[in-house]
Amino acid sequence: MGRPNRQEERRIALIQAAQSAVLEHGLIALSLTDVAKQAGLTRGALLYYFDDLDALLVETHRAGIQRFCDDRDARLADVASPADQLALAIDIGLPSGPDDALMRLLYEFDFLAGHSELHADLVQQMYLRQLATYRGVLGAGVATGEFAPTIAPDELAMDLVALEDAYSLHIVAGNTHLDVPTAARAMRSVAAGLGCPPG
Repeated sequence: MGRPNRQEERRIALIQAAQSAVLEHGLIALSLTDVAKQAGLTRGALLYYFDDLDALLVETHRAGIQRFCDDRDARLADVASPADQLALAIDIGLPSGPDDALMRLLYEFDFLAGHSELHADLVQQMYLRQLATYRGVLGAGVATGEFAPTIAPDELAMDLVALEDAYSLHIVAGNTHLDVPTAARAMRSVAAGLGCPPG
């Protein structure tokens, strides 16, 4: 029973090492050796856990879906009010700050999407999940009467995802004119101005 747990812990550590290695080397130049060195392992030891670099990167991207989609949806399910859900969705969807390694890696994946069918599919999967989250919250708010959107809820959901992505990119790129609280306030203002005030 102990071995599988250790293996899972090691896989998680390697995913985190991949994130750190991408910050140092960039995704295009990244090699298994870079990740192994970051993790304090040999390249051969890393291959015990992942077949190749693509397999590791797929799992790393899944970590992004876990954090920004699965975990967000689970936390929203514990909040009763759609207005409070919207506020929480906005907060969770933004990076922790400029040094958010996982968010940086997700944007590196966006760049590769035009050159790799695999990465294009992963990027689209995440976009659809983000969209579904906002659509669900907005739809619930319309149903309870908390929201009265002045544009189609599906369009507002698209706008919120676009703002989330754009502000996140500026934050992790180190734009000194934009921080996380400012981005969250701006997204809330847009939602409120279009008839869906967050809690």
